[in-house]
Amino acid sequence: MCGFVGIVATTDVAPEIHVALQALQHRGQDCAGIATMLADGREFFAHRGLGQVPQAFACDELATWVGPIGIGHVRYPTIGRGLLRDAQPFFFRQPGVLMAHNGNVTNYHELRDSLRERSIHLLSQCDVEPVMCEFADALNLARRCGHTIDDAMYALREVRRRVRGSYSIVTALLLDGQPTLVVLRDPNGIRPAVLGRRGSGNELAWICASETVALDALGFDRVEEPEPGEVLFLRAGAQPIRRAIDRGERSPCVFEHIYFARPDSTIDDRGIYQSRLALGRALGERVAAKGIRGDVVVPVPDTARPAAAALAEQLGLPLREGFIKNRYSGRTFIMPDALSRVSALRLKLNPLRTEIAGRRVLLVDDSIVRGTTLKRVNALLREAGACEVHLAIHAPPVLHPCFYGIDMSTEEELFARRFSGDLDALERQAAASLEVESLTYLPVEAMDRALPGPRCAACFDGRYPQAVAGGDRQAIVADRRGRDAS
Repeated sequence: MCGFVGIVATTDVAPEIHVALQALQHRGQDCAGIATMLADGREFFAHRGLGQVPQAFACDELATWVGPIGIGHVRYPTIGRGLLRDAQPFFFRQPGVLMAHNGNVTNYHELRDSLRERSIHLLSQCDVEPVMCEFADALNLARRCGHTIDDAMYALREVRRRVRGSYSIVTALLLDGQPTLVVLRDPNGIRPAVLGRRGSGNELAWICASETVALDALGFDRVEEPEPGEVLFLRAGAQPIRRAIDRGERSPCVFEHIYFARPDSTIDDRGIYQSRLALGRALGERVAAKGIRGDVVVPVPDTARPAAAALAEQLGLPLREGFIKNRYSGRTFIMPDALSRVSALRLKLNPLRTEIAGRRVLLVDDSIVRGTTLKRVNALLREAGACEVHLAIHAPPVLHPCFYGIDMSTEEELFARRFSGDLDALERQAAASLEVESLTYLPVEAMDRALPGPRCAACFDGRYPQAVAGGDRQAIVADRRGRDAS
């Protein structure tokens, strides 16, 4: 999972990209990058750095990165490592192309080997680099210079033919002699993308980003979400040019609503905060049906707060902050390894004993992937004097790997796969493993009622909108195991 932003305007865009990346920081903490291009395409400026946005860039350098078009990116890796060489955006010299993406290219190794046969060698293990190379190679085959939108469409069709996986891609280059931002979504629209505009006439500027919070931070108005399989060509002072490559069944990732997106974002025309309220109400109904009783509802900060508030209202229980969160700590789920996640959690959450001691705590969290975080959270509650801990999760059990850009790609790392039987039996076994009095998941059917409409929920139900070949799966799993071992 990553965050991207692309802007085309009539003024220098690097400072605004810097602001937008800070709004998208929750989507990646390993590294960040900004790249811009002059209006004539003759000069490019780029900087990539490790860590979060304030650490990756020196603000006094932003003024030197000029150009009315550019791309920014924050990354956490699903393929490759969190190394500087893997940071996006990437740059291809001939023709001059900038590219970044959010998603997961499942046939990375196949693309790498194919490019080597054409004497094109990669400099990273990031899966967007071979996509950029395929695009640039096809563009050069169409024409060596003076590229047009038709040339770009030929190259994008080649990308679509060769590249498998989920992706929202943003590219900056010169087309028809004009700086052009190109946006492409995979045929199922699994990973999010949103289009925004600001100004009018010759001053009309365009932005495309992973979430609407980036638009809000810069005063852009949300226009729409690009359709699955659609290509948008964006230029300052002009209306978008639309093309279609191929469109499959719309399958946006439901985990965006459960965990990843910021609560003040809008995805699939639905507010993330409202989604989590709906999930909390559905979870409250299941907790009540099971006859579970508590004295206080406590969310695991921050993602679970809306669902916990709705659940507390449903059950008529007080909602309390049971933990004080260190605001300077990152998201533990996207830490690169288990040791980092455990150490970060100790720093991240400190229990508020006055709200916990002697009480039956109904603890609400968004999901359980590996289970290590919640074991430690339960231990913190016990140390603070909780007499009972009942765990409520506003998502179904994660039973299947994700190959589309969320870092849970091996079966053995998934907590829920350790248990068998129907949902009730799984909950009992899982509760015993976590050493809590009870565990309540949200069934898939209840999730679908709370969040109606098309979705990809393969991590819950095993129904993948795109087939992932056996060799691709093995390569992704091997890469994941290699990162854990390191």
